[in-house]
Amino acid sequence: MTPGESSGSAIILRLLRVSLHVGFAVLLLVAMVRVLMSGPGLTGWLSLTLALLLATVYVIGTVLEKRHSTETNRFDPRPYAVWWLGAVSVLWLVLIWSSADFVWLAFPLFFLQLHVLPRRVALPVIAASTVLVVVALWFHNRGTAGPALELPMVLGPVFGAAFAVITGLAYRALYLEAENQRLAAEELRRTRGELARSQHDAGTLTERARLAREIHDTLAQGFSSIVLMGRSAEKALDDGDTATARERLRTVQETASANLAEARNFVRGLQSPALDQMTLAGSLRRLCEKTEAEAAARGAGFRCRFDLEGTPVELSNPYSTTLLRAAQASLANVWVHAKASTAVVTLSFMGTEVAMDIYDDGVGFRPEPEGPGDSPQRKDGSGYGLRSLRERVTALAGTLDIESAPGEGTVVAIRLPLVDTAAAAGKPANGESA
Repeated sequence: MTPGESSGSAIILRLLRVSLHVGFAVLLLVAMVRVLMSGPGLTGWLSLTLALLLATVYVIGTVLEKRHSTETNRFDPRPYAVWWLGAVSVLWLVLIWSSADFVWLAFPLFFLQLHVLPRRVALPVIAASTVLVVVALWFHNRGTAGPALELPMVLGPVFGAAFAVITGLAYRALYLEAENQRLAAEELRRTRGELARSQHDAGTLTERARLAREIHDTLAQGFSSIVLMGRSAEKALDDGDTATARERLRTVQETASANLAEARNFVRGLQSPALDQMTLAGSLRRLCEKTEAEAAARGAGFRCRFDLEGTPVELSNPYSTTLLRAAQASLANVWVHAKASTAVVTLSFMGTEVAMDIYDDGVGFRPEPEGPGDSPQRKDGSGYGLRSLRERVTALAGTLDIESAPGEGTVVAIRLPLVDTAAAAGKPANGESA
């Protein structure tokens, strides 16, 4: 249990423990006062000395036990508890033979014996202590105790021992319950710590995955475009075509600036800068134009067209970013792998969902089954795009389907539900139209 936390059993245990120590101190003090009042001789002063020694041993043991219970890194006296109880018992045995006033210390000692010793040992020890109390009383009252006192001298210690055993067993049950609660609390704290570490690790992995997707869909493709345009500009300069070289260098500058803005924004978890400047439809149209320009720089007659169907609605940042990144990744795959001459990006608003289809008339391929091994990453670092795209779409409860066959082109179809934005259906997004 943490400091400040107390269960009912812990409070009862604390009260019983304090009562036990107070009772022992009061009985010992009363016995010492009676010895002093009787005009102690040599035996009396010896008894007082032994009583002080008993008090010292008792206090040392209880203080060490208390300190360890509150601060577990302190000295642990539990391995020496039996020896401590033995010292207390021996001193008490000597005292009861020196004076009858010390026999009543037997009752708190009964509780100590039940607490420190195993039950199968404690009960015989208590029985033996009870017999010693009766014998000590008889010894000190021999010749003065009549029949009227002999029965109470036996019944008093016996009933006292029985009461102590019953109370001690109840105390022991409460002690075990409190100890189990303490262990459960420690286990709970440990489990909470492990859960916090697991959540932190999961958050770290999630953030790494997010950054990997953003880098793949923005920076990696941007750098690829910069390399392509740089080579094209160099070739144009070699051919003396300064106008084309200037145009390619301008594209390099625009792409580098866009990459810098993308890097700054996805580090902060914001949407794409392209979506800050125009609508999703405008960004997709601009992406198609840029893809055509890059194809022209390579000397290819590649055409990319954007179509808008339905009435656009305002989309949240995750939706717009996911669709834009999907188009970027898909067109990059079309240009690198498909060897297509035409690509069409279609954005459709259909009331309860938004859909985007990217079609190309390239060589096609045989899609691998969905699952953990879907779109495995290749040794050259490629193959991450479709897996990244599927993770983005799945995170928004959407679907991604790939229809393709060798020689028949490819269609990447994405569907995202618009349950939360259904109320906004029919509200034009910045006046964008097909």
